[in-house]
Amino acid sequence: MSFETGKMARQANGAVVLRYGDTVVLSTACMDSKATEKDFLPLTVDYREYTYSAGKIPGGFFKREGRPTEREILVSRLIDRPLRPLFPEGWSTETQIVSMVLSADSENDPDVLGVTAASAALYCSNIPFNNPIAAVRVGLLDGRLTVNPTVAEQKTSLLNIVVAGSEQAIVMVEAGSLEVSEETVADALAFGHDQIKKIIGAIRELHNLVRPQKPAVTPPAFDEALAKQIESKYGERLHDALDTAKYPKLESYTRVAAIEKEIKESIPEEEEDKRKLATRAFERLRERIFRDDVVTKHRRPDARAFDQIRQITCEVSLLPRVHGSALFTRGETQSLATVTLGTKDDMQRLDLLFEEDVFKRFMLHYNFPPFSVGEVKMLRGPGRREVGHGALAERALANLIPSETEFPYAVRVVSDILESNGSSSMASVCGGCLALMDAGVPIKATCAGIAMGLVVEGDKYAILTDIAGAEDHYGDMDFKVAGTRQGITALQMDIKVTGVSIAMMREALAQARKARLEILDTMEAAISSPRTEISTYAPHLSTLTIPTDKIRDLIGPGGKNIRAITEATGCKIDVLDDGTVHIFGVNGKAAEEALNRVRMVTATAEVGKTYLGKVVRLAEFGAFVELFPGTDGLLHISEIAEQRIRSVRDALKEGDQVMVKVLAIEGNKIKLSRKALLREAREKQKSTEQSNEGQASTAEAGS
Repeated sequence: MSFETGKMARQANGAVVLRYGDTVVLSTACMDSKATEKDFLPLTVDYREYTYSAGKIPGGFFKREGRPTEREILVSRLIDRPLRPLFPEGWSTETQIVSMVLSADSENDPDVLGVTAASAALYCSNIPFNNPIAAVRVGLLDGRLTVNPTVAEQKTSLLNIVVAGSEQAIVMVEAGSLEVSEETVADALAFGHDQIKKIIGAIRELHNLVRPQKPAVTPPAFDEALAKQIESKYGERLHDALDTAKYPKLESYTRVAAIEKEIKESIPEEEEDKRKLATRAFERLRERIFRDDVVTKHRRPDARAFDQIRQITCEVSLLPRVHGSALFTRGETQSLATVTLGTKDDMQRLDLLFEEDVFKRFMLHYNFPPFSVGEVKMLRGPGRREVGHGALAERALANLIPSETEFPYAVRVVSDILESNGSSSMASVCGGCLALMDAGVPIKATCAGIAMGLVVEGDKYAILTDIAGAEDHYGDMDFKVAGTRQGITALQMDIKVTGVSIAMMREALAQARKARLEILDTMEAAISSPRTEISTYAPHLSTLTIPTDKIRDLIGPGGKNIRAITEATGCKIDVLDDGTVHIFGVNGKAAEEALNRVRMVTATAEVGKTYLGKVVRLAEFGAFVELFPGTDGLLHISEIAEQRIRSVRDALKEGDQVMVKVLAIEGNKIKLSRKALLREAREKQKSTEQSNEGQASTAEAGS
């Protein structure tokens, strides 16, 4: 891995070219010329994978890259999440990070390189970013932890975990795995952090060569005297309003908003600066009340025990016409999950840098309508948050979906969040799993997810199970874990402080496992295993296998044959390279009709078998009989009748249907016989007559 600056993009505040193998990523960091009045960090992160980097031209009409793909959005979030908490408090200047893949070697995945390069660009710029981070991917191959496995190795790795961290601690984790144990995940985190320290050493070496001058950032103004006045006058009321054991979420929020409004109105409008200071003091008081309650008084806002899960209810088969449905409710978070089964035509085609013609047969889409939190907003397409939450839930369930051979359906899960107060992505995992089982998808195991939190104050800390809104907002760690009874399938962690140790993470993972098992018990009480039959409204599947040399006959010139069957029966037909044919019918009768038509087109004659054929052409030496569409055999004149005939036309005419037996197959020539069947029929009749005569004689002798 090499870092370079000063050659490309020299007008950016910071620009670093990172090379790893033949994969090259350029990351730039820019800030606006003046600060804003915003009370938050206005940071924008964009990651782009240009197709030229892999020697490809984009598909489509315009032949250029368009809006960011889902992968680019997810990697942009991957870069944003670990960097955002490390900017100094009070930095409000518009800041933008752009990471571009310039060269892709198909072995080294550029996503983790984008995180590291962005950190290096910030650290080597005059932007006040003073704590560099790096990211690595950790895999588990043949029982051995591996750093940055290749793209090919990722497909066979039991663990795919991206770890980002500073020299002091891990700050972000994003993982998918095949039911890996908590101990293995913790070991992978420690292993990844060791590799991160080495990379940061190289970033610091580059920084020492550049020696950028960074501006001092003044923390936001804070009036201690005003803060004490607000605490003495409103502290008890605010503490009471934040008690969600006493008040539901919306009522609590209303009470808190009323106190904040009262404080603002107590200050004259012309004293705008004082109003801002009062708002800042109020927010800090709100955070201090929460953290003091949790760490010192060992009390959560809703009075639950630290390891207690809110009440859960599960219901399946709610919606009559969808293929599978479930309503999962945990406290004030609710996910309505639906499943739709489709055919190969419904799979999503992915345009990836490293692979061609990749199709995705399992999709999970997450929607977060504004009414779920009692807000009024325009309904738009999914934002980055929705894409990220859906991807996390999809990762948790994807490895549990049966293979295409076992279950050749495309599967789409949609999680509509109807109510939200804490980890709707983990509710989507639970609801999605229930809906899959309700749809009859034979998933390998039941899967559940739980969100954990952490509050750290000095040497004291508290790990919280099933965090709600305030615990997520004011806590120091958001830790989402999904998995089965056997192990973890997905993991996402964002840490806002640098004092979280591997030991704390191990403790959080163990506490999350306990919660996950409790949730699984509740889910399995609603539905314990996948249904044995799919919905009557889902496409019904019939399967047969044809010789691979018959695939061309089934498809026909320009798809003529298969299109004709589809139009006649209304069924969808998927043909795999190994000769497997999947027929999806709207009902059993249509599927059976399509099945028979496919058999006719692709049937192969077998020696010794009898067929009802149609005479299609006469010749002096015999008749050509069509056994199946496109397959003819020769019925020689000597094989038409038991007695000798002078002319073929004395016994047959074109269009006649005749029973024939296959005598031999020599290459493409099929020899048929009608005489053999007539002889067999005569001998059978003679045998029957003799048997009847014998029985009559025996009866006469007995009388």
